[in-house]
Amino acid sequence: MDSDELRNKVIEVIKTIYDPEIPVDIWELGLIYSIDILPINNVQITMTLTAPSCPSAQDIPAEVEQKVKAMEEVGEVSVEVVWDPAWDRSMMSETAMVELGFM
Repeated sequence: MDSDELRNKVIEVIKTIYDPEIPVDIWELGLIYSIDILPINNVQITMTLTAPSCPSAQDIPAEVEQKVKAMEEVGEVSVEVVWDPAWDRSMMSETAMVELGFM
């Protein structure tokens, strides 16, 4: 499996993770900034949350790490939460905006 294929599979897994307060997955919300496939199928994910005070600040990154690490094809997983750039609504996909009634 090449890195593009693995990246796409990782995205599919990430699309099963939701912010408990918002009925849209974290991929469509734009919370995932990057997914890097490293040697021996290690995965490095850089993400953010909707706000530093998000009640799920511990849970969402842990769920991302756990679900991606559970993938048969994946070696180690590193999830880094960053606050720069800060998340805002413009980072959401069109799908998320429609689902949340912003369009």
